[in-house]
Amino acid sequence: MPLFNRNTMGLVYFIILCYLFLGIAIVADIFMEAIEVITSQTRVVEIIEPSTGKRRNIDVPVWNATLANLTLMALGSSAPEIFLSVLETVTTLGEPAGELGPSTIVGSAAFNLLMISAASVVAVGEKPKKILDLGVFFTTAIFSIFAYIWLYACLSDLTGSENQIRSGEAGLTLFYFILLCTLAFAADKFNAYILKKRQTQEELEEEQRQ
Repeated sequence: MPLFNRNTMGLVYFIILCYLFLGIAIVADIFMEAIEVITSQTRVVEIIEPSTGKRRNIDVPVWNATLANLTLMALGSSAPEIFLSVLETVTTLGEPAGELGPSTIVGSAAFNLLMISAASVVAVGEKPKKILDLGVFFTTAIFSIFAYIWLYACLSDLTGSENQIRSGEAGLTLFYFILLCTLAFAADKFNAYILKKRQTQEELEEEQRQ
């Protein structure tokens, strides 16, 4: 015989669940603030202005913005589900994997890819917005779609290990992430080179007009 009826126990469980969610939100917020402090660090670099030849110091970010978003910022925003998946895996070694870990990882990625993109477009409204770095955008978009296809291939008969992840598949997954970071970084640097070249050309044309 339970001490309280179902409605009372449901309310108590709901309050406890909200309390746990609040704790996770606080920890994740502190973790994200720490990552933002790390990625916002700058260093002083001396440059020479092409037009005047004068030397001046400027602050340059230590972290590349693209790499920071793909590594540290992604780790910070996905830390709860990553730790939850790792905890479930470690506590169920030698047993069939549960659905909690993969569901949270795939669900979070799908939410970020679909819901956040849709909310951002709705928030912008009729104001025109332009993606300055299409190279990085296309790289991450292609790899996002490829990640779902690769996950399905690993868990199906296509790789010969249905409902199992082998060490080779895990190693390839890690390699694909490193490849994503490398290609995105290269696309970011190429875009910065093009923008700088275009800006220099515009400055030269402006000097010729004067």
